[in-house]
Amino acid sequence: MKFPIRWLREHLETDADAAAIADVLTESGLEVEEVITPAAELRAFRIGRVVSAEPHPDADRLTVCRVDAGTGAVQVVCGAPNARAGMLGVFAPPGTRIPGTGIDLREVEIRGVRSCGMLLSERELGISDEHDGIVDLPDDAPVGTVYAEYAGLNDIVIDIGVTPNRPDALGVRGIARDLAARGLGRLRPLSDSAVPGGFESPVSVTLLDEVADRACPLFVGRYFRGIRNGPSPHWMQQRLRTVGLRPISAIVDITNYITHDLCRPLHAFDAGKLTGSMHVRFSRPDESLDALDGKRYSLPGDATVIADDAGAQALGGIIGGEATGCEPET
Repeated sequence: MKFPIRWLREHLETDADAAAIADVLTESGLEVEEVITPAAELRAFRIGRVVSAEPHPDADRLTVCRVDAGTGAVQVVCGAPNARAGMLGVFAPPGTRIPGTGIDLREVEIRGVRSCGMLLSERELGISDEHDGIVDLPDDAPVGTVYAEYAGLNDIVIDIGVTPNRPDALGVRGIARDLAARGLGRLRPLSDSAVPGGFESPVSVTLLDEVADRACPLFVGRYFRGIRNGPSPHWMQQRLRTVGLRPISAIVDITNYITHDLCRPLHAFDAGKLTGSMHVRFSRPDESLDALDGKRYSLPGDATVIADDAGAQALGGIIGGEATGCEPET
């Protein structure tokens, strides 16, 4: 279970540093496996604006860009398909090492055109496997700012080992509660204000007696209309990456964020793909689930599943099914 100190402080009011937090966690039985410090190699990379982007005179797939990272525009030859004038990206100057490739960057000529730096993809930054294009930042990203500071990658991250009897420590809120109980700070209150619905849900949920007494005493669902899926906010994507999760889309990222933040397993179903009502129950003999990770799972007879009238659609608190998963057009 990974969490950045900055995220922890959203739940815990404390002046304790990472070392003190790590000591108390280990004393409490939440053994700290690693304290990850910000990578010094990211500090040289700054947010830059592509002032201009022209086709390379001798290479169809290359673009000659003028990039300003706060100290004046320099020429950069870029092979990314999304490079364009006006965009904001991450600029690496000559003399820096690219974390994702281990290459030491220097000024070079590429097909007869001088290149004085590089615009980086997430894989080249070493923060994900994404390499379809260079990082494309929001329009309000401040030019010249160190990218790691803007993206929250300069925060110390603590990684703890969670034993089977401590599922409450699988969320940042639960860890903050433990630390507050040990006197390391004050637990910040959560807002409990209701968000009233505007209509009655057309999908009903039944909590079967077989699980209500033991495996799942409470199940809460909410139906949303009129949403449009797409990328989640940049800050949420970066926070998920910090704890080792891959951003997918706004709907999916929100469920992963809430699960990690509050230790409340959350899953989104595409309501248009559901058949009839929903039921929380134990799995049936010979029942299986085609899960979102692309694998088919044969379910034991006592697995808690979230099902519709067609069968199991999610393994409770663990993974959803492909048949009702949310996609870009959801």
